[in-house]
Amino acid sequence: MAELLKQVRIIDPISETDQLADVLIQNGQIIKVAASISEYPPDAQIRNCQQLILGTGLIDLYSHSGEPGYEERETINSLLQAAAHGGFTRINILPDTNPAIDNAAVVTQLQKIAQNISIFDSSFPIPNLNIWGAISQDFAAQQLNEFADFATEVVGFTDAKPLDNLAMVKRVLEYLQPFNKTAAFWACNTQLRGNGIAREGADALRLGLPFIPESAETSAIAALLELVAATETPVHIMRVSTARSIELIAAAKSRGLPVTASTTWMHLLLDTVALKSYNPSLRLDPPLGNNSDMIALRKGVIEGIIDAIAIDHTAYTYEEKTVAFADAPPGAIGYELALSLLWQNLVETGEFTPLQLWRPLSSSPAQCLQQKVSKITPNQPCELVLFDPQQTWTVKQTNLHTLSTNTPWYGQQLKGKVIQTWC
Repeated sequence: MAELLKQVRIIDPISETDQLADVLIQNGQIIKVAASISEYPPDAQIRNCQQLILGTGLIDLYSHSGEPGYEERETINSLLQAAAHGGFTRINILPDTNPAIDNAAVVTQLQKIAQNISIFDSSFPIPNLNIWGAISQDFAAQQLNEFADFATEVVGFTDAKPLDNLAMVKRVLEYLQPFNKTAAFWACNTQLRGNGIAREGADALRLGLPFIPESAETSAIAALLELVAATETPVHIMRVSTARSIELIAAAKSRGLPVTASTTWMHLLLDTVALKSYNPSLRLDPPLGNNSDMIALRKGVIEGIIDAIAIDHTAYTYEEKTVAFADAPPGAIGYELALSLLWQNLVETGEFTPLQLWRPLSSSPAQCLQQKVSKITPNQPCELVLFDPQQTWTVKQTNLHTLSTNTPWYGQQLKGKVIQTWC
């Protein structure tokens, strides 16, 4: 059946479009985009989309799957359902499952699971699932996996954890050159991090939380950038969380180094002030930054120094997170919350334009992974999300498709809801 979306607000970062228009969709294709469409198939479903936003599908660079190994936290099914209802048309899961994603057999197993998932709601088709391959065996940073055995099956390689072994990092960058695959690193010096759980500063001191110095991240980024300069292998820097890190990345990009970077959505919304609640769902790794870090991250996204906003969706059971702040495992869910909260706190306040938010959630992640970008133009396949920025809803278990509820916004009313996706 054809669909005619009347007077919808189109947000397309590739064409720099933010305008009202009619959009005709049929058989998974965008047929026509015009100020007004008067000719359309007789069986077309006509939809009044005033006050609604039609954007290119959201793409998440990295998040965690519970399956295989931790299905009580999250299954592939629940992960994909949650991503779809959050507006994501492509997701990329990290390899830290059990068993780890370190060979073609595990990749194939996960892809088959995703292909056999039933669509419970035709308005939310299952997103495309891509998979990161592990760099080292058992994530021990001692022995490299055989990249050639499954390079064609994965979107890139990462251990999704700090790699202190710089000699291994250098070998990774050298070995990956022939494969044309993204290498992603979480830059963190674990010796400087120690047992810290909060960013060093006045709030951590006042709250009595063991702190992590800024240099734990910045020294690791500086070392990684030197290796990139030496090897010229493209690298993605994950989970950037400090103002100084942005300065280092900006300088590297100005030198022409093949570097992209991402921060997570929660680091754009919250800072160390939020830790006064001691909510275990605010226990993150890297930790929330100080206010100056949050401001610098926002500016970095607007200026394109930070290419992408990752969700880093990390589900835990109620029992795992219902502990003291210092004992909680790091991470929070985010697929069904991120767009609503980012729009509400960054776009509606006037700090970001709609395009400045949509680009790092959509086209830029695709470019970081050397994937095709989606566009809202005629004769293009539909990879779209329809978003109502005014619809309110309450974050509770019956309204979520993820199996877990570890979020500091649980029980709160949010404004902004995804109402349909195409992919």
